[in-house]
Amino acid sequence: MFMGTTPFITVRASRPLSEIEFCAWVAQAVPGDRLEYHRGFLVLDIFPVFSGLSDAARAELSRLGSRAFWAAEQDLVHLVQERVGPDQFAYIAVARPKPKAAAVSLSELLLAEQEAA
Repeated sequence: MFMGTTPFITVRASRPLSEIEFCAWVAQAVPGDRLEYHRGFLVLDIFPVFSGLSDAARAELSRLGSRAFWAAEQDLVHLVQERVGPDQFAYIAVARPKPKAAAVSLSELLLAEQEAA
C-alpha cells in the first residue's frame, strides 16, 4: 500500500485581509488549512515611521495581527512565518482541530472579548 504525502497548499489573499475576514476564515477552516494573512515585515509594517501604509491600513493590519495572535492563544490556529526574501516574510495561520471542550462558538468568544474590553 502506497502512502503518499499530501502537499500543503497555502491560500494567499489577492489584497490585504481585514480582521473580520480572518475571523471568518478561522470559523470555517478545517484542520490543516493554511492562510497567508500578511506578507511583509509585520512589526515594521504597523510602525508609522517605517511603514508606507496609510494610518487606516496600519490600524487594520495591527488588528489583524492581534487577532491572529488571539486565535493562536485560543488553540484555533498555529502561526508560522516563512522567509520569502530579505526582510520579507509570509505570515501563515494553520487551522488546528477545534477544541472539543469548547462548547462556545467563535462568535461567542469574540463577543465575550468585546464585552470585557
